[in-house]
Amino acid sequence: MSLLVAGLLPHCPLLIPEIGRSNQKFLTKNITAYNQISQEIKDNEVETLVIISPHALDAEGLKINVSPEMIIDFKDFGLISGKDKIKGDSTLADKLYSALKEEIDLKMVSHPLLDYGSAVPSFLLKKDNPNLKIVVISVSKNHDASFHNLVGKTIKQVLKDTPKKTAIVASGDLSHSLKRKSPAGFNPKANKFDNKIIEILSKEESAEENIIKVDFSLAEDVGQCALRPLIVLLGAMSSQFEAKQLAYETEFGIGYLSFIFKPFNKIEEEEEEEEEEENIINDENNLKEIK
Repeated sequence: MSLLVAGLLPHCPLLIPEIGRSNQKFLTKNITAYNQISQEIKDNEVETLVIISPHALDAEGLKINVSPEMIIDFKDFGLISGKDKIKGDSTLADKLYSALKEEIDLKMVSHPLLDYGSAVPSFLLKKDNPNLKIVVISVSKNHDASFHNLVGKTIKQVLKDTPKKTAIVASGDLSHSLKRKSPAGFNPKANKFDNKIIEILSKEESAEENIIKVDFSLAEDVGQCALRPLIVLLGAMSSQFEAKQLAYETEFGIGYLSFIFKPFNKIEEEEEEEEEEENIINDENNLKEIK
């Protein structure tokens, strides 16, 4: 079973209702985007979600978490009673590790506590999908675009060969320097960077090729954390897909962008179903003519 659902989602803790409270009115489009991708996961009966996170809990380097159960805890954001648990897919994690270690250097870890880059999407996507399992892969700050593109391509082959129904989400935020009140201060290059990423993702046929050409030094200057997860995500999808922007909000001086991608194998399945329905209708019409 190949990849069925893919998306880019922000990991702003304010998206959590108990944390965001009145501030959620500035994130309504991204909340809707989460709901839409969550519904896609539900409709496609996805069993395992692979989350690509830019915020590992320990040392730098590519890591894959093989913990059989993981804890979602937002106490660092003031939510003392916000603990939850989600199951890890150790079997798929082990398959991914075995495939990746043949190509690149990575570390296997078993962390029961999720970093917030994976905790936010896990919490929000689990609500409608209580049986969802996850595999968390943390990107490497020490490696370049070609490295992360290879990671994505290796993931693609593993997901293609697994019988499980899978989804993948790149967790990440765009520029943290869009306004004077931004966490990283104002950078005039920030808007240009965000617009470039949106442009790249909107052009399906060249997205993977162009995302690996983005200037890493510029990405660091504007304080984003989505580029590496996006490179992995696009490498993990088939070369053809449909892309749709769901949200882009900047009220807090950070670019919170949501995209949904429909992998080509899913498009092919839908086209085959439509063709089969047409054939049935034609057969019925022909039968009526004969009678």
